[in-house]
Formats: sequence, structure tokens, C-alpha cells
Amino acid sequence: MSSTVDTEADRVRPAGADTAPGYRPGRTLPLLVEARRQWKRRRTMVMAIILGALPFVLIAAFAIGGTPSERGSGSNNRINLMDTATASGANFAATCLFVSAGFLLIIPVALFCGDTVASEANWASLRYLLAAPVPRARLLWSKLAVALAFSLAAMVLLPLVALAAGTAAYGWGPLELPTGGALAASAAVPRIALVVAYLFVSQLVTAALAFWLSTKTDAPLGAVGGAVGLTIVGNVLDAVTALGSWREFLPAHWQFAWVDALQPQLEWGGMVKGAAISVTYALILFALAFRGFSRKDIVS
Repeated sequence: MSSTVDTEADRVRPAGADTAPGYRPGRTLPLLVEARRQWKRRRTMVMAIILGALPFVLIAAFAIGGTPSERGSGSNNRINLMDTATASGANFAATCLFVSAGFLLIIPVALFCGDTVASEANWASLRYLLAAPVPRARLLWSKLAVALAFSLAAMVLLPLVALAAGTAAYGWGPLELPTGGALAASAAVPRIALVVAYLFVSQLVTAALAFWLSTKTDAPLGAVGGAVGLTIVGNVLDAVTALGSWREFLPAHWQFAWVDALQPQLEWGGMVKGAAISVTYALILFALAFRGFSRKDIVS
């Protein structure tokens, strides 16, 4: 006998088919319930602590090693984010994003999106969720929405803590720009918000890759590690200059396009191209995840 879980919610019911009184497929596995389940996971708490602690680690490092200006790192007369990290709270927040965007912010996205379905399979609870019955598409939508919400929260947490801690440590002032000049503090906050929004969109590829892998394996670490590993491979390929213009089709090629937001005159070109590439890949991978899971034999 097949051990596949095949609920009535997975199939299109003919008109007049018997259903349990009050049963509504769209109301199964509410987002709030799923969010509470994910919030109570230990990995959520650990990731929040790591991201919240990073700004304080950097402040301590600057206190011990001296500020960049004291070390003369800007002797080439070219302003960069690290050189001006201690100029103001806004500069410190931008620096925290700069040092974490290439790798650290990838981890929570891969973790929340790659662990969500695979962990249920690993705990042998996935088939019971479907037997509840929760329609497969509904289960994926609920888990994906919560995973993306937690990923966005992780990306917002870091600059928020950095802005508050940086303001307490270095004061509230204008954002000194990498290309020279400065933005008033009132204008700097919206620019930093735009940077966070772009980082989230650019990480949709990693989120979709992790989510697709999560529907293909019962090993959460395999899905998370696979997404992180392939993202790193993309970064390595982007460094191969011999690929020429082909690199523009790699999401990694546009991962730092958000620096264009830290210009006296806001530049949209790179961010628009990067967002388009990221969303395109993400939609394909999300579609593959839903299509594959709808036909998958669930035995765990």
C-alpha cells in the first residue's frame, strides 16, 4: 500500500461533494499560527541575537582599535563607507549593511526559507499537516509568506539596531557619502530604507532557491546549505571577468547596486536591473517549488 498522503483538499472537488461542516481550505494553517510556530523556533532567536549584536561588536572594535580616521585609512583622499563609519549614526548603519550584505544577510534568508518545509518533513509532521487537511498550495503559500516576512524582519533589524546604537555612540548627523558630500540626516533615513528594500528584493533569488530545495529534500541543512553554497558560487562566477557581459545575468553582479542610493543624486539604473534579474529568477524557482510539491509523494 502506498504511504502517500493524498487528501481530498489536494484534488478539485466535484460540485456537491461532501465536506466537513465549516471547512474552508483557504482558512487552514493561518499565517498567524505559522508565524507563532516559527517565532518559537530556537534558530529564530539565535539569528535575532546575532544580527542585533553585530552593531555592538563593531562599536567595540572601533573603540579598541580606534576609528578609521584615526588610523588614517582615508589617506588616499577617497571617502568610502568604512572610512566614515563613525561620522554619525547614519554612517554607522550604512557601514553595517555594507559589511553584512555580501554574506551575513544571506544566512537568515536561506535559513528561514530553506528550513520551513524540509523541517516538517524531517520531523515526520508534513503528512499530518496535509491530512488535516491543509491543501498543498495553501501550505506552501503560508510557509513562504511567513518565511519571507521573517527574512525581511531580519534585514530591518540590523540597520535599526545599528542606527540606534550608532546614534548613541557617534551622534545624530548627516550621512557622509562615498563619492563625497553629505546627505542631511532627514534624507539619509529614507535612503537607508531604500537600501534595505533593495537588499530584500536582491535576496529573493536565495529565498526562492532555498524554498525550492526545501520542497525537494527532508534535510533542512541540505536546503539551507545548498542555497548558501549556490549563492557563493554565483559570487565566484561574477568575479570571473572573462565571462564579460554574461555576468550581468547573474544576480550576484548586482548585489551592491544599492550603493547607487548613497549618491547626492539618486541613481536607479543598477538597482532596477538587479531587481529585475532577481525577481525573474525567483519567480521561476517559486513556480518549480509549487509545481514539484503538488506532484510529490509525501511519505514523511
